[in-house]
Amino acid sequence: MNIRSVLLVAARAISYSPREYVGGGLLWATVFSIPVLTGLVLKALFDQLSGHRPASFEDALWLCAALVAVEATRGLTLWLAMSVWTSWWNKTATIIRANVLRSILTSRGPAATRLPHSSGEAIGRFRDDVHDLVMLVDNLVDVFSAVLMATAAFTIMGSIDPVITLVLVLPFTALVVLTRLLNEVIRRVHARARRLGAAVTAFVGEIFSGVLSIKTAGAEAAVLERLREHNRRRREAAVKDRLAMDMLDTATEATVGLSIGLVLLLAASAMHRGDFTVGDLALFTSYAGWLMMVPRTFGRILYRLPQASVAIERLTRLMAADEDADDLSRNTGFWFTEDPPPVMTAVPARDDPLEVLEARGLTVRYPENGRGVEAVDVRIERGSFTVVTGAVGAGKTTLIRALLGLLPLDAGLITWNGRRVDDPGTFLVPNRVAYVSQVPRLFSETLRENLLLGWPADGDQLERALTLAALDRDLAEMPDGLDTVVGPRGVRLSGGQVQRATAARALVRAPDLLVVDDLSSALDVETEQVLWDRIAAAAKDGRGPATLLVVSHRRAALERADQVVVLDRGRVVGSGSLPDLLLTCPEMRRLWNEELVVEAEEDGRRVDARRAGDVSSTR
Repeated sequence: MNIRSVLLVAARAISYSPREYVGGGLLWATVFSIPVLTGLVLKALFDQLSGHRPASFEDALWLCAALVAVEATRGLTLWLAMSVWTSWWNKTATIIRANVLRSILTSRGPAATRLPHSSGEAIGRFRDDVHDLVMLVDNLVDVFSAVLMATAAFTIMGSIDPVITLVLVLPFTALVVLTRLLNEVIRRVHARARRLGAAVTAFVGEIFSGVLSIKTAGAEAAVLERLREHNRRRREAAVKDRLAMDMLDTATEATVGLSIGLVLLLAASAMHRGDFTVGDLALFTSYAGWLMMVPRTFGRILYRLPQASVAIERLTRLMAADEDADDLSRNTGFWFTEDPPPVMTAVPARDDPLEVLEARGLTVRYPENGRGVEAVDVRIERGSFTVVTGAVGAGKTTLIRALLGLLPLDAGLITWNGRRVDDPGTFLVPNRVAYVSQVPRLFSETLRENLLLGWPADGDQLERALTLAALDRDLAEMPDGLDTVVGPRGVRLSGGQVQRATAARALVRAPDLLVVDDLSSALDVETEQVLWDRIAAAAKDGRGPATLLVVSHRRAALERADQVVVLDRGRVVGSGSLPDLLLTCPEMRRLWNEELVVEAEEDGRRVDARRAGDVSSTR
């Protein structure tokens, strides 16, 4: 366990909002300390009722009233403490989560190497592990409050009977030793419970994202059985985790019972001698119940420490390799009560427009199967149209993602205008480069929000991007236009509309280089032809990206290409103009002939569909 990292995160969490933490902590300390007054009032009341002090009915009533007032004050203080504490808790959890998310989105190096196998696993860490960290800092207040209360209580009890007070302390000391011995066990079982809990979250997320695939494959029963198995393993781990913590709570309860029993045994002879009154007994037994907070809070801190260590390890694993607990807990500034900073209203000026982007010797290998791309050279000059093509599995997407810094390079060099790019993932971004991925992603927001994502663009720029992406006619048929809510992952749009929307998102950023990964997967030949025609016309007029890097096997793209790069099993087997490659590259000839067949079949299906429509209309 890295205790230094845990203490650093705890100290930073306190510093996020010190007034709320200290103010809330003092309120909680007051809540825990008020029972000291309750015990004194009880002592005075029982001494009067038992005849150890001069008694009067009026005094007894005043003591009862004082007891009610003390407890009412404790209730009011508890309500105030919870009100203040909720604000501090939410701020702290938000800052930690935002630091992790910032690192995933903006840090150097490919985020794909840090993210777990599913988004559900990452969500589990954001939810559970952040909770464990904040709970540690929360429990520090409990320890302070319990120590403060115990100090006052032991001082009062020691002045009444030091021997009985000492006997009351011994079982608590034994409990602290037991808690220390269970520390490693708690850390181990808690780490496993968190891991299996995140696995359930991840699997549920995969089920929701693949409902159609599950139903069409008839795999409902198998999926439910797998979910039951995940839940069974999670339940067993959670029971063990809870059992480890309940062992400490049980030991604490037993300690309290043992302490009260010892007090009663020793108090009997003292009361017989007249050294110990009924009021003293009421005070001791009242304090004994509250004094169990001392070993309980210390016990919680001792098992929260390994839990927090596990949480820090799991959260920093999502962050960049050079970031640690210091970056996880740094106060990066959030606006919880004040107005946030103004949004970006203009694109920052750059003085390095694209002249040439070059990659030499790019090599990426997937550790699972050793596949990828090997020693690929690509040169992209301003104003050029470059197409990367190849069979399925040739490495086209891998090459594009490696060039953009979305995958880690095993070897190779990338330069922008002759200057080396050390971290392409943070350099080749809008408005230098915009990327249309093979698998488009939309959010459950309006179409406008999905296109902008915070980018400063006016209505004319949006309209131009929609026109270039051949989405303007579809938009005209949407009742709410740009305010149409597209649903999760764009489920309210067709596959072609989703893909063209992501193309419009890239185009609205007016990049020097537009990178497109296989638009043809959801577009028909005619629509793709329109899209490339519009982009080419806009490039000539200076209203669109002048330089394109496109993954495609369609004639509409290949015939426009100034340069075609042919990949086969991760290696470049041909590079040049399309006519030259059709003469010199067998792989290019094979791909070209296959595409001619495919497009002919698509043309035939469209003709048949039109004929069927004409026949039905004449009936």
